[in-house]
Amino acid sequence: MPLRAASGGLKGRADRFDVGFGTLRTLYVLVTCLWSVVVVSTANAASMQPVAAENGMVVSAQHLATQIGVDILKHGGSAIDAAVAVGYALAVVYPSAGNLGGGGFMTIRFADGRTTFLDFREKAPGEASRDMYLDKDGNVIKGLSTTGWLAVGVPGTVAGLEYARKKYGTMTRATLIGPAIELAEDGYILDQGDVDMLASATEDFRKFPATAEIFLNKGQPFTAGQRLVQRDLADTLRLIRNQGVDGFYGGRTAAAIVKASRTGGGIIDQADLNRYRTRELAPVECEYRGYHVISAPPPSSGGVAICEMLNILEGYPLRELGWGSAQALHYEIEAMRHAFVDRNNLLGDPDFVSNPVHDLIDKKYSANIRDFITADKAGASSDVRHVVPHEGSNTTHFSIIDHAGNAVSMTYTLNDWFGARVVATGTGVLMNDEMDDFTPNAGRARIDGLVGASANAIVPGKAPRSSMSPTIITKDGKPVLILGTPGGSHIITTVLQTILNVVDFQMNIQEAVDAPRIHNQWLPDVTEVEPYALSPDTRKILESMGYRFDDSQPANHVAAIIVGAPTLGGKAIGRNRFYGANDPRRGTGLALGY
Repeated sequence: MPLRAASGGLKGRADRFDVGFGTLRTLYVLVTCLWSVVVVSTANAASMQPVAAENGMVVSAQHLATQIGVDILKHGGSAIDAAVAVGYALAVVYPSAGNLGGGGFMTIRFADGRTTFLDFREKAPGEASRDMYLDKDGNVIKGLSTTGWLAVGVPGTVAGLEYARKKYGTMTRATLIGPAIELAEDGYILDQGDVDMLASATEDFRKFPATAEIFLNKGQPFTAGQRLVQRDLADTLRLIRNQGVDGFYGGRTAAAIVKASRTGGGIIDQADLNRYRTRELAPVECEYRGYHVISAPPPSSGGVAICEMLNILEGYPLRELGWGSAQALHYEIEAMRHAFVDRNNLLGDPDFVSNPVHDLIDKKYSANIRDFITADKAGASSDVRHVVPHEGSNTTHFSIIDHAGNAVSMTYTLNDWFGARVVATGTGVLMNDEMDDFTPNAGRARIDGLVGASANAIVPGKAPRSSMSPTIITKDGKPVLILGTPGGSHIITTVLQTILNVVDFQMNIQEAVDAPRIHNQWLPDVTEVEPYALSPDTRKILESMGYRFDDSQPANHVAAIIVGAPTLGGKAIGRNRFYGANDPRRGTGLALGY
C-alpha cells in the first residue's frame, strides 16, 4: 500500500487547515506582545551543577548500574559495551523496570557518524487474539492485561542486548554480564529509594509465591539497609553467559517460562521463544533550529511525535516568549495535542502497519498544523473520536557516551512497575505486562462512543506501540545531547520539554532535567502539570483560553548527557567534555563519569 494511501486521515486534517485562518498570524503577533513574560521556575533556580567528566559518562536510574557502566568505559569498553553491562545490571538492582523478561529500544550514534536503532520490543504470542481481554459485551476485563501470565508478551531484552554486543560491542559476554551475576549472587544493600519501589507492589507480590519468595523478606517488605539476594536470577544470568540467547530462549530457562505461563493461564509456548528476533531499523531523524534529532521509529511512536512537535514549535519564537509564559505553554500544549492525535491513530508495528512517518515529520505538514492553532484559544480534542490505550509508565532509561564519542540512548521496560508481577519458578526473572500496551478493543465502540484505532490492535507476533523515545541530538556532525526517560505516554512530552529547555531556553543540562513539566496527550482533554510548572497568574490566563488542568503529573526519571559544556554553546569546565544530569524525582540514580 502506498505511504500516502495509508495516511488518509492526514489529508482530511490538512483540508481543514486551509480554510478560514488567514488572520491568525496578525492575532498571534498581537497576543505575543501582550504575553511575553518570563516565568522563573523554583526548581530551576535550585538545580545543582551537572556532573562533569573528561573521558566518558553514564547516567542511569540506579547507582550500582551506573558504576558498572563507568567501570566498563574505564577498562576500554565502548558505549555499546557499557550499555549491555548496564542493561544486565539493572535487571538485578532495578527490578521494577530493569529486566530480562521485558523489552526495549536502543538508539546508537557511532563516532564516525553512522546511526542505527535496535528494536527488542516484546511481541504478542502466537495464540494471542484481537479480543482476548474483552468480555462477551466487548468491554475490557479489568486487570486481565496487567497482572498474571496472560498479560505477558514474548520478552526481547536478552535478544537485544546480545545482538548489540555481538554486532557492535568489543568485549566478551562474560566480562559484560559478570558484574550482574555477582550482584545477584551476593546481593546488594537496599537504599530507601529501592525499598520504596519494592513496597509499591507488596500486595501483588503476595498473590504470587514465586515472586514473593524473592521480593518479600519472609512475607514482609524489605527495609533500607537489608540485602536483596537473587540466586535464581544469578543462575539464569550464568546460563546466558555460557550459552548466549540459547541460555534464555531455550533449555531450562525457556522450559520454566513456558511451564509457568501455561500453569498460570498464559499463552507463551516454546515456539514463541524460538521465533523471537531483534530488529535493526533506521532511526527517525529531523532538524530543529539547526540541531539534528535522532530518535525512535515505529513500533515506537516517540521519535515521530517528537519530530512533529518540534516542527510545529519551530515556527514560534519560544525563547522570546520565555520559559513558562502563557503563550509559550499554549503553543507547546497545542503541539502535543496535534502530535498525539496522529500518534494514537496512525502508528503501529511496521511489520503490520504502513506508518506515514515521512508525512508526519514533514515541515510542510507541521506548518499546516500551525495554521490550525489559534493564538488565543485552546484547541478541542473532542473533534476526533478515538480511544487512547493505557501505557505503563514504569520504564527505565540510561544514557552513555564513551571517550571516542560513541553514544547510546537506551530505554527498556516491564511496562508497569514489576511488570505482570509473575516469576517463573527457578528463574528469578520478572515478566512484563506489555500486552496491555495494545489497544484491547480496537475497532469497537465503547459505551461512550469512542472507537479504538486498529493500527495498535492485537495480532500474533506483533509488537505493541510504544512511547519509548531514546534520543540523540547532534550539531555539525558531532553529538551534543543524549537523553531519554521512562513514563509511558509522558515519555514523549518529557523528552520534548527537555530538548526545548536546552535549545530554546538555554538551560544547563541539570536545569533542563529538573524543570517542572506539563503533559497533554489529546485525550482526555486535560493538561497534567507538575508543582511549580504554572504560576497562578499563568494558570489563570491559560484557563481563560479554555484549558483545563490536572495536578497529577507522574514523576519521570530523565537521564541526560550534554557534550562540550554544561549548556549548548557554553564554556567547558576545565578539560571536561561530558556533563551528566540525573533526575532527582524518583530519589534514585546516578550520573557518573571519569
